[in-house]
Amino acid sequence: MKKIAIPTENNSICAHFGHCKEFSIFETEDGQIVSNELAVPPPHEPGVLPGWLAEKGVTDIIAGGMGQRAINLFLDNKINVYVGVTVKAPKELVLDLLNGNLQAGVNLCDH
Repeated sequence: MKKIAIPTENNSICAHFGHCKEFSIFETEDGQIVSNELAVPPPHEPGVLPGWLAEKGVTDIIAGGMGQRAINLFLDNKINVYVGVTVKAPKELVLDLLNGNLQAGVNLCDH
């Protein structure tokens, strides 16, 4: 089972995970999406979101951009990080990851 989080805004991926209004969290099993929930994050403070998502059981995060400190905190919490993805609907990104077609690229965050 994977639990995949995507920072979202207006049903699309938010460019920087730390400034999103909500996270779409998809639970998957055997390569299929079995549930999806929207979760409002706690107020943004450096280092808070990786621990909060780990408490929710998240195993993977897909984001447009993320600072190196946040990437390290996610990895410390055993959460796989995919950054620099194309702007798409969250469900499409999850399906791309599950099917091995997720195109991660240049991290859109420069700090």
